[in-house]
Amino acid sequence: MNLPNDLQETVARALAEDIGTGDVTAGLIPADKQAVANVICREDAIICGTAWFDEVFRQLDAAVQVAWQCQDGGKVGADALLCTLRGSARSILSGERAALNFLQTLSATATATRCYVDLVAHTNCRILDTRKTLPGLRTAQKYAVLCGGGTNHRIGLYDRVLIKENHIMATGSITAAIQQARKLHPGILVEVETETMQELAEATAAQADIIMLDDYDLDTMHEAVRMTAGKIPLEASGSVSPETVVAIAETGVDFVSIGSITKHIRAVDLSMRFVK
Repeated sequence: MNLPNDLQETVARALAEDIGTGDVTAGLIPADKQAVANVICREDAIICGTAWFDEVFRQLDAAVQVAWQCQDGGKVGADALLCTLRGSARSILSGERAALNFLQTLSATATATRCYVDLVAHTNCRILDTRKTLPGLRTAQKYAVLCGGGTNHRIGLYDRVLIKENHIMATGSITAAIQQARKLHPGILVEVETETMQELAEATAAQADIIMLDDYDLDTMHEAVRMTAGKIPLEASGSVSPETVVAIAETGVDFVSIGSITKHIRAVDLSMRFVK
């Protein structure tokens, strides 16, 4: 997995936001004070964000050493030691919150993703993310989804055409929207969101590359899979939870997209403690 190109910029923004004109509390500590600190995970988790954590200290003080006991995509249990830091006490304290914010948040996305991936592992269905990401963390969370075993949907509005209800209304029909997409953006995947079997039939006839089944019930989803017979990939979306995802995947759809794995996440419980 390649790290996002904007990683350094993302970390720089986080440090500027947190430190501003200077860490006035860390300034209470003697400049030559050295420290050793451990980062502990307090719960089971899939770890993600080590590169962002490292980059925080690279930008603050490259002399701070971080020794990892895990890697991105790895599973850890409660009370696991994730890493040990050695260096300036001031620098470690100044970078602590920004570094932990990245590690906690991205591990949360990776952990939530892995939960869904494991639930549907007996099927051929893949778990997709969406554009419902935290502002400023789009590429980081997309990377975290990959670490959790999921698959990235489009990164933004520029790399895939996704024709939804309002696009259809504004262009006049599914067919017209697809034809315009092919004319303006040849070579880019064209996906169409459908809400009824009639819309599914039109999107199929107009040769969409992917068809989204938005809030279909299970019976209708089964019917959609039978009707398309594997000719066009199907993506289920809407009302997906750990309680519903297995039944959805077992209908035979190719993908299930889940906004909650990047939007409705709870930060993994981590702590940093000085040991020297």
